[in-house]
Amino acid sequence: MDYLKSVVPSNLFSDRGSNIVVINPGSANIRIGLASQDNPIEFPHCIARYTTQVPKINVQDQMLSSQVTTTQYMEREKAYDKIATALRIPFLDEEVAKSSFPRKNSRKEAAFDWTDVYVKDSIAPSALESSENIATTKEAMDLDQHEDANAEELDSSRHQYRESIFGEEALKISPKEPYTLRRPIRRGHLNISQHYPTQQVFEDVLAIWDFILTEKLNIPLTERNMYSALLVLPESLDSREIKELLSVVLRDLQFSSAVVHQEGLAAAFGNGLSTGCIVSMGAQVTSVICIEDGVALPTTQKTLPYGGEDISRCLLWTQRHHQTWPQIRTDLYTKPIDLLMLNRLKEFYCEIKEEKVEAVAVVHSYEDGMPAGSHKTNLTALNVPPMGLFHPTLLVPDAYPPAPSVWFIDHEDVLEDTWHMEYQRRPEMSDGLYPSMNVGYPMWENYPSFSAKPKKEEKLGLAEAITRSILSTGRIDLQRKLFSSIQLIGGVALTRGLVPVMEERVLLAIPSTEAIDRVEVLQSRGNPTFVPWKGGAILGILDYARDGWIRRDEWIQNGIHVGKGRKYKDSFFIQAQAMYYINS
Repeated sequence: MDYLKSVVPSNLFSDRGSNIVVINPGSANIRIGLASQDNPIEFPHCIARYTTQVPKINVQDQMLSSQVTTTQYMEREKAYDKIATALRIPFLDEEVAKSSFPRKNSRKEAAFDWTDVYVKDSIAPSALESSENIATTKEAMDLDQHEDANAEELDSSRHQYRESIFGEEALKISPKEPYTLRRPIRRGHLNISQHYPTQQVFEDVLAIWDFILTEKLNIPLTERNMYSALLVLPESLDSREIKELLSVVLRDLQFSSAVVHQEGLAAAFGNGLSTGCIVSMGAQVTSVICIEDGVALPTTQKTLPYGGEDISRCLLWTQRHHQTWPQIRTDLYTKPIDLLMLNRLKEFYCEIKEEKVEAVAVVHSYEDGMPAGSHKTNLTALNVPPMGLFHPTLLVPDAYPPAPSVWFIDHEDVLEDTWHMEYQRRPEMSDGLYPSMNVGYPMWENYPSFSAKPKKEEKLGLAEAITRSILSTGRIDLQRKLFSSIQLIGGVALTRGLVPVMEERVLLAIPSTEAIDRVEVLQSRGNPTFVPWKGGAILGILDYARDGWIRRDEWIQNGIHVGKGRKYKDSFFIQAQAMYYINS
């Protein structure tokens, strides 16, 4: 305690944070870095693997039709018209092309380039000899068209495909190339399905994280025993998924120790709050949870199955229905590069305000490895897509297959006090979390079952979700404090005009019978996207007693059956130390 009172904060972070790696994984992106750093690396959470499968699958988990049902279509149109009335803009069936409203100037945004999928400087000897022979022959005589075609084929054989491609490079691979894109986390859960087996999901998580640690943070496998890992995990993950990610970190990535912190609680610490309502708005999931005096309240948790990528898809739908989108093949399901483009357009042009928001923008088309085409167009109703947060029927979710139901049954919720339960180890269970990586669903037979309430995803508007979450606390003094301490985190929190609309909508959603007359969204101290990661770094550095940390050898020997009955949650002691540091 005396040390914490006297130490210079920068020295504390430098001394203790240089060997702690903070990992905050999400459905679309992962944020990872040393606790001593100011900001993490943000990296698309995906991998593309070379495949010889015929026919090729462009996206591993894209197996169902992405068609919207008639009911969803009608509900989406009704939601649009309701928003149009509130914002005083034209309805879907009204003419908008000749509007006299002022437009934003177009942004000169460079187009994406297709990823080079070949290993650099990889030339097969036989192919090299063939090319030399061709060069000699060319000196002697002119080749006809048929010979030119053979030479082109030989030239292509000189290249060797890269086995795995990570991050944004993976998203920019041409659909014609022999690669399959995989995203190990989707909609806030491990993306396990009949088309994406358990083993592949964990292999992909391991490969992505190992690549970032080795290539971006310069921490090779041989040196990781000198580092500890701190996982900042979203509340949407259930305890089984958390245990599997712990096993990847300790057994496979070989960190010396690890600990888990909740994303909502870490976000509160990242902004110096002890009490607040944390609203996390990610790419695919939006969640709400309340924090009181440094403790997460599990009964207040709400998980909403929509996020920033749904807003991008809605942007495309809006333009197509207003006939402002150029006649190009934009496919967000089989061409991830198109989603990258839509995300960029959304971030720059979309905002929430009354009256029509229009812009002259440059839209790019990407066709089968050809150079990107540029199309200047007038985008309209740019304030409608982000309003889908409050009218979720506007954001029709993508039709990816859901994870198997076993993953949604949370037998031991990380937010609940089940740590005192004794686990009976089965005689046939080997050391480690599960027998081997070459197994599928039978691995779950090693877990005991408890009758716990499963987490539910609710199709509520965000204002209603926040209101229900706070009112569920049942205490008027706490409710008033929470309504005045709403914190927005995640990429969607950067949407211009969101804060005043959020305050207004939440206030309207509070029943008139409640004695609440004030709603305030607090300004974030830093980039809302990085706040949970930063809070995790603070928690890791101040946890000098390391009571909650799990050693690698202990985990491998005992798996989830830790002899001391420890639960991987934030201790009151850690929370008290973190709050002392922030407020001092």
